[in-house]
Amino acid sequence: MSKILLDVLNGNPVSPPPVWLMRQAGRYLSEYREVRATAKDFIDFCLSPDKATEVTLQPIRRFGFDAAILFADILLIPMALGRKVWFVAGEGPQLDPLSAADIENMEIGDVEGLLGPVGQTVKNLSVSLPDETALIGFAGAPWTVATYMIEGGGSKDRWNARRMYWENPEAMARLLDLLADATIRYLIMQAKAGAEVLKIFDSWAEGLPPPMFEDVVIRPTRRIVDGLRENGVNVPVIGFPKGAGPNYVTYARESGANALALDYGLNTQWALDALPKDMPLQGQLDPAVLRAGGSALDVEVDRIISAFRERPHIFNLGHGITPDVPVEHVERLVSRIRGGKR
Repeated sequence: MSKILLDVLNGNPVSPPPVWLMRQAGRYLSEYREVRATAKDFIDFCLSPDKATEVTLQPIRRFGFDAAILFADILLIPMALGRKVWFVAGEGPQLDPLSAADIENMEIGDVEGLLGPVGQTVKNLSVSLPDETALIGFAGAPWTVATYMIEGGGSKDRWNARRMYWENPEAMARLLDLLADATIRYLIMQAKAGAEVLKIFDSWAEGLPPPMFEDVVIRPTRRIVDGLRENGVNVPVIGFPKGAGPNYVTYARESGANALALDYGLNTQWALDALPKDMPLQGQLDPAVLRAGGSALDVEVDRIISAFRERPHIFNLGHGITPDVPVEHVERLVSRIRGGKR
C-alpha cells in the first residue's frame, strides 16, 4: 500500500495532503498521561521501548494520521557525550551548564548502547504501524542541543551560547562537530531500525545573523546529511529551522534537507515565492488556532491547503501541539483537511 507522506516527500502533490502533528504523542491525550504516570521520570519514559511504542501508536489509533513520529526527546544525545540530563516538572529539561573548558575534553561515547532503547522502539513501531502509515525518526539539530547544554536548560535568548560562539569560536565549532557526529550515528541507528523519514529539529534557529546562521545551523546540518548519505542512509530528511525567517532560503539551498518544515510565523506567500518550487514543504498552522478551534480553525485550514495546493505539501502545525488542546479540535482538524476523503 502506498504511503502518501512518502509520495509527497518524493515530490508529488497529493490532495488532500497528508497530515501529522508535531508532538502528536503528548499530554493532550488522556491515554498518554496514563502511560506517562507509570515511568519513574521522563528519561526513563523515553528509554522504555514498550512505553514509547505505545504512546507513539496512540494518536495513530485515535486520528489515523498519515505518519507516526518516534516518541523520544532531542536531549538524549547529550547523554552520549557524558552529560547528565534530567527533567523537572513545571521547569523542563535541566543540564549542568557547559563551559569551553568542558568541551576541550569531551568525547563521543557509546551512542548505540546508551540510546539503543530508542532503536528498539523504532523496530517495534516498524512492525506495529498500519501499512499506510509512514514512520518518522528524528533528532535535535546540533545548535539547538548545544544551546541547552551551554545554558543548562531552556533560554529565551540563548545568551551564553551566542556569546560562546563569538568569544570562543573554536570551542563552539568543536561542540557542534561532536554533536553532529553523534547525531549521525543516532540517526543511522534509527534508519536501520525502520525509520522511513528523518527530521532534524532546530528549534532555536531564530534571531541569528546570516554568518552565524551559516556556522551554527547550516554547517552542522549539512555535516549530518552528508554523513547519513555516506553511510548509505538515503531516506528523506525534513529540516525545521524554526524562526529562521529569510535564512530559510539559505537553509533550503545548502543544508541538504529534502523538505522544509515551516514555522507558523513565516509569511506563507513569501515562502511559496522564495523557496524552491519542487521542494516539499510542511506546515504551518499556528498551534493557538488549533487550541481555539471552531470557525477560526476551519478558515486557517482552508487557507493553508489552498495556498500549497500546487506543490508537494504535508499539513502540520508550525510548532508542537500544546497540552491544553481538546481532542475534539484535533478530530475537527483532520476531518476538515480530508473533507470526508480517505
